[in-house]
Amino acid sequence: MRVDAAQPRAGDGRVRFGQGLNPRLHLAAAIGWAVFTVVTLAALVAADLAASEAARRVRADSERLLTQFAAQIGHALKTDLRTRRAILRATAAQIVATDDRSEQALRRHLDAAQAHFPEFVWLAVADVHGRITAAAGGAREGDDVSASAWFARGRTGLYLGDVHPAPPLLPSPDAAADPQAPRVIDLAVPLTDAAGRPAGVLGAELSWRWVENLQAELLRSLDSQRQLDMVLTTEDGTVVVGPAAWLGHPRPTRAEISQDGAYLIGGLVEHAGAGDGLGWGVVVRQDAHAALAPSRATRQVVFLSVLLAGLVAAAAAVWATRLLTRRLSALAEEAVAVRQGELHTLALPAGDDEVSRIGATLAELVDHLQQEKKALQTLNAELDARVVERTARVERLADDARHAAVTRERLRLARDLHDTLAHSLMALLTQIRMVRKLRTRWSEHELEAELAQAQEVAASGLTEARAAIAQMRHNGVRDTGLGPALQELLTHFCERTGVAATLQADPDAAGLADERAETVFRIAEEALHNVERHAHAHLLTLRLGAAPAPTRSPPGADAVPRVRMEITDDGVGFDPAQRKPGHYGLRGIEEQAALIGAHLEVSSQVGQGTRVVAEFDA
Repeated sequence: MRVDAAQPRAGDGRVRFGQGLNPRLHLAAAIGWAVFTVVTLAALVAADLAASEAARRVRADSERLLTQFAAQIGHALKTDLRTRRAILRATAAQIVATDDRSEQALRRHLDAAQAHFPEFVWLAVADVHGRITAAAGGAREGDDVSASAWFARGRTGLYLGDVHPAPPLLPSPDAAADPQAPRVIDLAVPLTDAAGRPAGVLGAELSWRWVENLQAELLRSLDSQRQLDMVLTTEDGTVVVGPAAWLGHPRPTRAEISQDGAYLIGGLVEHAGAGDGLGWGVVVRQDAHAALAPSRATRQVVFLSVLLAGLVAAAAAVWATRLLTRRLSALAEEAVAVRQGELHTLALPAGDDEVSRIGATLAELVDHLQQEKKALQTLNAELDARVVERTARVERLADDARHAAVTRERLRLARDLHDTLAHSLMALLTQIRMVRKLRTRWSEHELEAELAQAQEVAASGLTEARAAIAQMRHNGVRDTGLGPALQELLTHFCERTGVAATLQADPDAAGLADERAETVFRIAEEALHNVERHAHAHLLTLRLGAAPAPTRSPPGADAVPRVRMEITDDGVGFDPAQRKPGHYGLRGIEEQAALIGAHLEVSSQVGQGTRVVAEFDA
C-alpha cells in the first residue's frame, strides 16, 4: 500500500467578491459581525428606552400644562363671577347710601347697572316681604318672590346660586322642567336702611351664555394651536359645560372623561365645598393623538439618532477589526498557499503578540511536515520496491499452493479409486481366475452362481466409482452449510447400508460453509466409507457442536472457539496401532485433518466399535 502525503484541497484560497464579509471564512468578519450585532441591539434597546422616556416626559408635560390651563380657567371664571357679585353689592351700597327710595330712583340704579353690564338678564329690588318694588330687564314689579331661593338666601348674606334653566320670577315646576329654557345664575345681596336694619334684597340673574363666551375666550387665549375641550361642573357635581350627552348629569369619572386614553386630562379640581357658590370643578382635555404628536416626533428623532450612532459605531468596529486582523489574514493566506504547494515555508509575522506566536508555531510545523513529506516519499519508494518483490513471492507461493492443491486432489482421487474401483476390480479378477480354473469341475448351476456373483461385484464397483466421480463434481457444503450436507450424507448412507444413523448438530456449527467445512465433510465421508466397508455396524451417531473449553490456557490469552465432530459406531472395531497394507482410509482422514490444522483422534478396540473425533478452530 502506498502512503500519500498530499492533503485534500479545501479551496483555492482566493477571496472572491463578497467573501470578505463571510464570518465562516474570515475571523475579522466574524468579530465585526458580532460587534455589529451587539452594538446594533444595544442601540435599538437604548433608542427604544430613550424614546420611551422622551414620550413619557412629553405626556407628563402635556398633562401638567393642561392642569395649569384648568387652574387658570377656573381662577378666571371665579374671579369674573366674584366681580359680578361685587358689582351687585356696590349697587346695593349705592341704594342704601341714597335718601331717595322711590321706585323711579331704584329703577335708575338698576337700569344703570344693566346698561354697563348687559350680562345681567334682570335686576330687581324686593322689600322685606318679598314683593318686587323696582325692576330692570325681565322682572315685573309687584310680583311676590318670597318663595324664591335668591330672596331667601339673599336676606342673610351674599348669594351665588348654581346654574339652572331660567324660570319666571315666580317659581313654576313646569318652567323649571323646560330643557329648552336658557340657563342662568342667580345672585343676591341684602339691603338695609340708614339704621342698618334689613330693608329687602337686591337680586339679579347672570346669563349663562356670558359664562360660555367667557370660557371659550379663555380657552382661545391659552393656546391658539391646541384643540382644547373643557368640562365644567357645579358645586354639587353636575356637568354644565362639556359634551351634550353629559350636560345635566353627575360628573363622570376620570376614565370616562379621558375616554380610555383618547384624551389627555388636566385639572379635575375636587369640590372643596366652600359654601360661597364658587366650588366649581374645571377639567381641560385635549385629543391624545394631537397632543402626543410632538412626543411621537421626538421618539422618532431620538430612536433614529441613537440607532444611527450605533450603526456608525458598529461600522467603525468592523473597520477596526479588519485593520487589527490584517496580519492574521495574511498568515491564513500563506498557510493556504503552503497547503496547495505554492509555498514551502511561512514568513514569520513581526511583533510579540498572539499572531506572531501562532505564525512561529505554524512555521515550525510546516518545516517539520516538509521533512516528513520527504521522508514519506522515500518510504513510498521503498514500499514500491517491496511490493514488487512481495508480489513476485506471492505469485510463486500461489503456484506452489496450486501445485499442492493439485497434488492433494490427486491423492484423494487415488484413495477414492483405491477404495472403490481397485477393490472391485481385484475381487472381480479373483472371481474370473477361479471360474477359469474350476469351470470344468462345476456344474452349470454352480458356474451360473459364480458368474452372477462376479457381475454383482462389477456392478458394485461401477456404482462406487460413479459416486466418487459425482462427489468430485458436486459438493453442496458451500451452498447449504456443513449441517445440511452431513444430513444428506447420512441419509444416503442409511439407504445404501441399512445402518441406523443419526445427526446431532449445533445450529452455529451446522452453519459453517467455508473451505474448512468442505474438509470436515470429506473427513466424515471417508469415515462413513470405512464403516460401510469394514465395521459391519448396526448403529451410527454423528455429533457436531462446540468443543469443550480447555482446562488450562496461557495467562492473558483469549479463548478461541473450536468446533468438534464426533462419529461413533457399534461395529467390530480394530486396532489403530496395526495398519493393514493397501488400506489408505485412515491416512486420508489424517491428511484431510492436517490441511485445516484440526486435532484428530481415532479410538477403537476389537469388538467395541470405533470413535473418530476431529476438533478445529471455528
